[in-house]
Order: sequence, then structure tokens, then C-alpha cells
Amino acid sequence: MRACHHRRVICVDGQDLAASRPNRVLYRDVSVTVSTGDRLAVVGLNGCGKSTLLRVLAGVAEPESGVVRFGRGVRIGHLAQEPDVPAGVVSDVVGGSWRGAAVVDRLGMGDLLDADTTTLSGGQRKRVALARLLAGEHDLLVLDEPTNHLDLDAIGFLEGWLASFSGALVLVTHDRHVLDRVTTEVLELDRGRAYLHVPRGEHAGSGYAAYLAGRVEREQQAATAEDVRRNLARSELAWLRRGAPARTAKPKARIASAKAIVEGGPQAAARAGDLDLGALGSSRLGSKVVELHDVEFAWPGAAKPVLQHVEHLIEPGDRLGVVGANGAGKTTLLDLLAGRLQPTQGRVERGATVRVGYYDQHGAELDPAMRVRDAVAGPHRPASHEDASLLARFWFDTDAQWAEIGTLSGGERRRLQLLLVLAEQPNLLLLDEPTNDLDLDTLRALEDHLETWTGALVVVSHDRTFLDRTVEEVLAIDDLGRAELVRGGFAGWLARRAASIVTGGGSGSGNAGAATSTAASRSQLVRSAEPTRTTRSPSTLRRLITSAERDLADASAQRDAVIGELATAGADHRRMAELGRQLERLDAQLAAAEERWMTLAGEAEAAGLQL
Repeated sequence: MRACHHRRVICVDGQDLAASRPNRVLYRDVSVTVSTGDRLAVVGLNGCGKSTLLRVLAGVAEPESGVVRFGRGVRIGHLAQEPDVPAGVVSDVVGGSWRGAAVVDRLGMGDLLDADTTTLSGGQRKRVALARLLAGEHDLLVLDEPTNHLDLDAIGFLEGWLASFSGALVLVTHDRHVLDRVTTEVLELDRGRAYLHVPRGEHAGSGYAAYLAGRVEREQQAATAEDVRRNLARSELAWLRRGAPARTAKPKARIASAKAIVEGGPQAAARAGDLDLGALGSSRLGSKVVELHDVEFAWPGAAKPVLQHVEHLIEPGDRLGVVGANGAGKTTLLDLLAGRLQPTQGRVERGATVRVGYYDQHGAELDPAMRVRDAVAGPHRPASHEDASLLARFWFDTDAQWAEIGTLSGGERRRLQLLLVLAEQPNLLLLDEPTNDLDLDTLRALEDHLETWTGALVVVSHDRTFLDRTVEEVLAIDDLGRAELVRGGFAGWLARRAASIVTGGGSGSGNAGAATSTAASRSQLVRSAEPTRTTRSPSTLRRLITSAERDLADASAQRDAVIGELATAGADHRRMAELGRQLERLDAQLAAAEERWMTLAGEAEAAGLQL
């Protein structure tokens, strides 16, 4: 599960690498060396060649030019955006060990250990491929969007796993929490060139923070015209520095102010290089949006409903996030709001002026032989200058506008699908996992657009940063299909959920996996929950330290017992998965007990108390 080489050795060395598409250079003169312990993120606009570079560094593709050398005997694990998964039973495909079963369970697929991989969905197959890598032995992991199709608990598990991985890591992801915590260097691909960002000074430890600061500095020095992209990076860096307690939801007064500006007249024209989503606007929305009255939905022949007794009122200007475990019914709820599905009980009422824009996980079916500009124009007229201008604002240059859709990268197709949804000027926007496969610049621009957008918004996402920056309320769906409204935005829901985990209660969304959060996240929860005390008496400190030592010993003994059981579990995959969950939980308890003891010991030392 962990790389066995602890000394620093070169895993892969690429020199003067280049890649291109017809009439377009993706990147050139890229040189990168990845050694044991390195954690390199690759970022850039969709279509800039990130996935191509990862395939080259993983040894599954040859560079157009340049040289790639691999360390002797280096074991490389590669996760593609759409990985090939061997046919067979899931438990066998991931290695047949307790470790593989435990990882599958932590990625939210414990009930599919006995399933045949040929029957799985694309998202499930990617999770199996990821579990197979995490359960194996590798010196270098090359992961392309590993958080896609994972729920919040699975992402938390993966984040902790990668943070403790002792080998080398090359990563492409849109998840900024993962980038901030896991990466130590960032390679940015921008307009054919590569820039390496190494953290130093105030950004020490976070490659992502160094990338944001480095890009701002580079664009200031170059005096480019891309003011919007620069400002978005600067504002996100400020958000990153403030920390979670200061990340509050945007007040609705911002929405009202934006609406007044929109109704007061046309906006300034977009400048070259900007992703100008604000120019798209929205149509007028009346006082009634959508009302859900005792809604239940069940698939034909299902043993239980997906959703039940859902009551909610969506009003103009609402910013609602929908959270819950994979399979909890989040997409079903969006389909009900959009009218794609009808409730089996209860009723869904929509206002007469509602115009729905639905950016779903799959996007519109686009003809791969159709040119990009014709998809925007539609089937009934030729593409116009306005269409070309709109595409340019979405970073589709002239060559890309004339390209066939089938030649676009997966992220570029997603950006085109987003354009097609927003171009309809909806006033109720439904976003189902909008961050999957979109690049960081597009995500920042979308977040900035939604901050002052005048319609109502409902978001299903597992992207913590996106939810943190876009929603004001959270509708949490539990394992029984019930929905509960939580005020205070995503940060409020996380705080409530954290308190529930610390006290041993539910997760707030009914996800049992929350009880097995990673050791690092549990340790953080304990630190935040621990009251600050500076005037404890020596006797109180000694008592608390003795208690902490006893908790450490108990957790360690229980962990050793579970490890002993794992050795005798044999081929019982379900028992191994259960023991794996217990081991994760005990690891978290042990980390929390260690953290508490260290805090108390530090307090005792500061007070001059001899232990």
C-alpha cells in the first residue's frame, strides 16, 4: 500500500518534452524530474495537455519529442481519466486481500465487492481502478482526476492516504483542498509553456498556494491583459490564507445588488482573455421558483424509496447545496426539480417564469463530428460573429472553434457543455457535480459568476471549495432518503457534522462512513473541539495527562487486536472489509489520543510541570 523505498531516488526524468494537436501546440520544452517523496500537481486550462503529459510520465505514451527516462525497477501506478479495468469480481481485481477490500469500502463500494466489473458504471469502474492502485505497491503514482465520482468521506480518505504516501506522486485534480494539503510543487501549463511553482516563505508546505501567488506575480510582471484570471487567483489566495472559520456564505444583499446592476443597463464588453460569464445574464424570475411537498420517489420494483417526505421551498436568490453519500438520491432530487422525473408521491410545483438550466454529470449529447461553432449556433442557422465572440470568452480560440468536438479533451467538452447551458440564460440553475473535469480557471470564473448571478442555484457537489464559495444553505440527504435543511452554508454543515462525529452521533447526512474519517481529519476535529485552557492547576494537568496516556494504551491494544484478526480472516472479503473499517476508526482514535497527549504535555512543559 505504501512505497517501500524510503531513500530519495529518481522515479522518472523527462527532458524537453513536447505535445501538439492539429494546428495547435499543447506544450513544448517541458523538463520535469520526479523523485521519491515528490508531490507534483499539474494544472492548466482544459485542453492544455495535462493528461497527455501524465501518460508520458507514466510510461503509457511516447512523447512527440524529448526523452523520458525511468528509474531502474521503478513501480508505476497510473490512473487514467477513463481507466481500463480487468474483467472479474471486484474483490479479486483489487488484489484479493483485506487491504484491497478495506480500500474499496472506504471509496464507497463495500456492497459491490462480489460484483462483476463488467456490470459497473463508469464512475464505479474508476473507483475500482483507484482502489487497485491504493492497495498495491508502487514507487510512483500518476493520478488523473482521482476525486471524480468520490463522495466527501471517500475524498477525505484519499486525501489522508496521499498525504502519508511515501513514494512519488504526480497528480491532476480540480479539488483545491487536495491540492493544498497533498502537493508540494505545482507544474503549470499555460499557453504552451511550463512554469514550476515551489513553495517558500509564507507558502511553505503548500504547492497550491505557491502556484496561486506565483501566477499572480508572473502576470503582474508580464503586464498581461488577463485581469480577470489574475484577480480570481488573487482572491482565492486570500480565501486560502483566511482559513475555514472566515469562509462565510455570501449574503443575499450581494445578489440584490447584482440584480440592480443587471437591470440598470448593459455591462462593459469583455476583454480579450477573460472568461466573461457575467455577460450571459439570466431571464426574469418571479416570486415562485420550486416547491417540494412531501415528495417521495421510488424506482419501479425497488425495495425502498430513494427519497421520502422531502419538503423544501426554493426561493429567488437561493443558493442551495445538496450533500449526501453516493447513491443517496442527490441526482434524483435534481431530476425532480428539473421535471425529468415525476414523484411517486407528493408533488413538485414550479413557478410560471422558471427557466431551468441543467448542467448534469453527462452533459448534452454532442455529435463528435460537429464543429464547436456549429454546436453553439444550433441546427437552424449558421454560426455568427456573436457565437464566435461567445466562444472566445470561453477560451475557445479560432482553431478550437473550427475543430470537431471529437478532437476536444474531456475537460474542453465539459466547458462547451457549460457554455451551452448558460447561453440559454436560465433563472434556475441546477449543477450536478459541475467541477468534474473542469480546470481551475473555469471553476474560479464560474464561482465568481455565481456570486452575483441573479437566479436561484442548486448544486450537487463533493468539491468542498466549490460548495464553500457558492452555497448559503445545505440540504443533507441521509441513507433513508430524508432531507434536512442546514443553515450556515457548507461551513455550517461541516461544523455540525464535525461536532456529531466527535460526540459519536450521526454525520448529518446519514453517511455511516463519516464515523471512519481519516486520522488526520479526526485529529483536526479534536484540536478544534478541545477547549483552550491556560490556567489549569498542576493536579488537573497530571490527571488529564494520565487519562490521555490510558486512552493511548487502550487504542493501541485494540488496534493490535484487529490487526491480529486480519491475519486470520482468510478469504472472507466482507469480514476483511469490516475489520478494515475498524482499523481505520482505531487509527483515527489513536491519532486523536496522541494529539491530545501532545497538547497536554506541551501545556505542562510551558507551566514548568515535571511529568
